[in-house]
Amino acid sequence: MREIGPAAGGAAPYLRAEKGVKVRVMTLRGVVGIGALLLFGGQLIAAEKPEALALPAAQAWLKLVDAGKYDASWKQSSKLFQGALSKAQWGQQLSGARKPLGKLVSRALKSARYAEKLPGAPDGKYVVIQFDTAFENKASAVETVTPMLDADGVWRVSGYFIR
Repeated sequence: MREIGPAAGGAAPYLRAEKGVKVRVMTLRGVVGIGALLLFGGQLIAAEKPEALALPAAQAWLKLVDAGKYDASWKQSSKLFQGALSKAQWGQQLSGARKPLGKLVSRALKSARYAEKLPGAPDGKYVVIQFDTAFENKASAVETVTPMLDADGVWRVSGYFIR
């Protein structure tokens, strides 16, 4: 038998092994490394959820709408959205809906739900995101923004509704 560890001049915990048997001992560094991988690896997996990937696209798109950049918001929309409304139609409809509400006061995420089937839309990968929103002239509103995964693998807004 051979001793491995501090008694034998090594840094690993004390173990006894038969001659010819290889023994691997996990050090504290190894345990901490595996623990960190499990802890942060779970966050990486969570970041891959459609909800987490679609939310930044919705928020960036809403910033364009909030700034009155309706043409730019149309350009940043999904192909489905652009096929349903011309840029001019979108600008007209959005201006009519948003201008009376006044400037944005606050917006907070209410919910985000992944779906592959939505009424009136082709099957696809969608995230229906709702925000509790306050405007200057409407203290309480719910905005629904629906990004979809376009054919090029990019999340883009395919629908917008204010209630």
